Amino acid sequence: MVMRAPTIWTTLALLVALLGHSAAARAAPLTAEVTSAQRAPLVGKTIATRVEGDETLTEVARRSGLGYLAVTRANPGVDPWRPGSGRKIVLPGATILPYPLLPGITINLAEFRLYFVSLDQERIRVRIYPVAIGSEEHQTPEGNFSVVNKIVAPNWTVPADIRRDRPGLPRVVPTGPDNPLGDFWIGLSRDGYGIHGTNEPYGVGRRTTHGCIRLYPEDIRDLFPLVKRGTPVRILYQPIKLGLQQGQLLAEVHDDFLGRLGGSLTEFLLQQRLLNWQGRLDMDRAQALCDDPRGIPVILSPFPSTPPRREDPKWTARRYD
Repeated sequence: MVMRAPTIWTTLALLVALLGHSAAARAAPLTAEVTSAQRAPLVGKTIATRVEGDETLTEVARRSGLGYLAVTRANPGVDPWRPGSGRKIVLPGATILPYPLLPGITINLAEFRLYFVSLDQERIRVRIYPVAIGSEEHQTPEGNFSVVNKIVAPNWTVPADIRRDRPGLPRVVPTGPDNPLGDFWIGLSRDGYGIHGTNEPYGVGRRTTHGCIRLYPEDIRDLFPLVKRGTPVRILYQPIKLGLQQGQLLAEVHDDFLGRLGGSLTEFLLQQRLLNWQGRLDMDRAQALCDDPRGIPVILSPFPSTPPRREDPKWTARRYD
């Protein structure tokens, strides 16, 4: 779903009201299928749900298959701990796929998402999961890595710095409910770092780890059998993503929590060139998105002066519930 509004967010509530509502059952991972010819397409959709009973937004996020910060930022002004029974909540399930879209795993720290990309002849299949990333003190390393091992029911060898902070911990925590690695471990070529489950699922979608990537228990169970040893893993930080849909330029802006952009709009121009966008770039709207980043794709600029070619591919995506 793409929001179109003169002031970007002013008609968000109206648009969501016109959409369907999610069921209370836990949503499956967002799964998309695109072609290699598509450049940064939009997949998924933004829908609404209602708070049930005394649910918090952490619980709404988990049953919706989304991360905590994604939900809270899409719902400014809502008390995350006491939103109120029956309160309508926006679920930001739409996203612009990374460009270029490479086989393997891509993790965008800025949006707290992991993309698993596989090739099937002319089609590209993508599965998308919310993740927890490294805290401010223990940031997740960026760069290109690969999967070196996979372990079911891993033991946790407690790092020395964690034992210094928590001297009551044993040197090794066996598999079980007290193990923060959860039930599955996917080890990376960067020693000591991996992608794994968690015994604290409500930390997903936040900066809560010692540098590893954590998934909801149900999501790591889904991802684990799909990943092979040697799978490339790309970890990047990209708060601004531009994409194309039916000849229009889209923007998805997330909080620049590392402060790397410094309020500059240069990133919009760089990605415009990368996508070979020939139309006008609405810099006023770009600035508005940076001032109020909600992580929801919106139309940044209308059709370019030259109409898109008819053979431009269309995108297809759906959420499997």
